[in-house]
Amino acid sequence: MRKIGLIGGMSFESSVVYYRMVNEAVRAHLGGLHSAEVLLHSVDFQSIVDLQMAGRWTDAAQRLADVARALEAAGADCVLICTNTMHLVAEEVQAAIGIPLINIIDETAQAMSAAGIRRPLLLATRYTMEHGFYAERMAGHGIDVMVPSVEDRTLVHDVIFKELCAGHVLDASRAALHAVIAKAKAQGADAVILGCTEICLILDPDALALPGFDSTAIHAGAAVAFALDASAELKTEAGCRQAA
Repeated sequence: MRKIGLIGGMSFESSVVYYRMVNEAVRAHLGGLHSAEVLLHSVDFQSIVDLQMAGRWTDAAQRLADVARALEAAGADCVLICTNTMHLVAEEVQAAIGIPLINIIDETAQAMSAAGIRRPLLLATRYTMEHGFYAERMAGHGIDVMVPSVEDRTLVHDVIFKELCAGHVLDASRAALHAVIAKAKAQGADAVILGCTEICLILDPDALALPGFDSTAIHAGAAVAFALDASAELKTEAGCRQAA
């Protein structure tokens, strides 16, 4: 079994989900009491948020690159950045190491492409929705990402940072997110990307008005497929879900 390196703590709420999903998938695949070989470096999220808010992406890239190098030195065979937003610096992190960085955007795009999705709604942090890196990477897979209105982008961003990252899951916010999805469906969206690793804490991809693709589950599944050198089916069986 290959060893998975996780760059976590952004936020730790979703890192817990990664750890559980990875280990549950390994146990389901191998049986018995098997679990994953995992190295986790959990950063101080506030230090990363401060860099994000200041637009200091070069410094953020250096911080995560240092962590990735440490994981590689400790024996990791691959690295995951356990957040969508910080994939803004994924190329810099990959360039700093000699092992694969499993990219959450690519893995999610591949899952959607396999399902025939072409025009998904992206629910994520403001950085992910508004910076060009996510849409550009998705476009390379033939996917045209839709984002909510300015007002709704603020809503989604605030739910993530002020509530989910702080451990608060509110029914009113869940209803508000469902309303955002309903608007996108009326505008032609054919799926929903849970494009922040905390959104799975509040939205069930099986209970949406559109097919839901949970980037956290897809990313974790890809890590397990790599670790076990398993078939591509394992990569998306937990994360590629269509609404009934």
